[in-house]
Formats: sequence, structure tokens, C-alpha cells
Amino acid sequence: MAKPIAVLDVDGTLVDTNYHHAIAWFRAFREHGLTLPWRVHRHIGMGGDQLVAALAGQRVEDRQGDSIRAAETALYADLIGEVQPFADARRLLELLDERGHRLVLASSGKSDEVDHYLDLLEARDLVEAWTTAADVERTKPAPDLVVTAVDKVGGGEAVMVGDSTFDCQAAGRAGVPTVAVLTGGFSEQELRQAGAGPVFESLTELCERLDETPLASV
Repeated sequence: MAKPIAVLDVDGTLVDTNYHHAIAWFRAFREHGLTLPWRVHRHIGMGGDQLVAALAGQRVEDRQGDSIRAAETALYADLIGEVQPFADARRLLELLDERGHRLVLASSGKSDEVDHYLDLLEARDLVEAWTTAADVERTKPAPDLVVTAVDKVGGGEAVMVGDSTFDCQAAGRAGVPTVAVLTGGFSEQELRQAGAGPVFESLTELCERLDETPLASV
């Protein structure tokens, strides 16, 4: 019998990056003549391939999408050194590994960013596989990243751990239940409406109450 799969989002779930990405996107849009204040934060967690059109419309995507994404990548690179793991991120990985889960990271980040996070979390000895934006044509809230993550470890029954409504939507469309944390800035109500099951304030609380989640029963 195949071991169960724990699919873990990275940005906003294991590492505290959402505000860094929000600043980078805000500045990238500003460089292209667009000022988008609080609305930027509400879209962090959505893949960059979809974020520009969602925030600024299809016309901006068609004319400037690639340039805005390139600017965000460069701007975020200046901020990534400030990023820290959330408390008990490594502990969660260890607990899931001890319970026999196959661990796979479902990230829509660039490959160098994911490599940085793997080192930051000291997770290479625990995680069997991971995704990057290069693995799929459409990122969250499309299900592709979740499906690809599950496939990378051989398929089977899986549970998603995420922080955004986009994680919940992507997992739901892939037929995977979601355990959510509030570390991405979305409310419990928003996460539940997007399809989340149990919602926890932090990874610390999730670690302490792991037996109350689908991660304990798969």
C-alpha cells in the first residue's frame, strides 16, 4: 500500500514571503505606470501567470505581462534574503515524515527561489520532490501544480497544506482536501469558502493538533 502524500504549499505556508511578494508586485506594476494598492495583497498566492490579468486586466497582460513578471522577479530577488521560515515549519515536515507521509512541495515559485527555500528549511532530507512554475502551464488556482506534485511522488491519496484561497481552490479542483493556516493573511471564513477543511492559526497549532486533521487519517 502506497504511503499517503502531504502536498505542502511553500510561500506563505512554510516560509513568510507574502508581504515581500506584495511589495515586489506593487513596485513592478508601478514601474509600468500602474498603481495598485491593497488589491495586490489580495492576490498573493495566485500564480504570476494569472496575477497580472486578474489585477490589471487582459489588455495589460497582453501588452506588458511578461515585462511586469520579469520586474517582479528581479525586485523579489532583492528581498528574498529577508525571508524566514515560519515557526515550526521544519517540525511539521519532521512530524509528517515520522508518520510515513511522502512529502512534496507544490510551489509556483522560480526554481532558484524554491532551491533557496529548501536550504532555508533544511528540507532536502525530508522532501521527496517539489514543483516550480516551470512544471506547469497554469499555476494556482488552476489544479495543475497540485496534480503535478502528486504525480511526482507516484500518485495516491493526498492532503494539501496551504495558506491562500488559491491553494484551496487548486486542491479542490484536483480532488485533494486542504488543511489551511492563517499565515497568508486570508481569513478563516475566506479559506473555508474556498474549500478548506480544518483551519489553524499557525503551523505550531497545526503540529499540536495534527491528529484532528485529514493528515492523520490518510
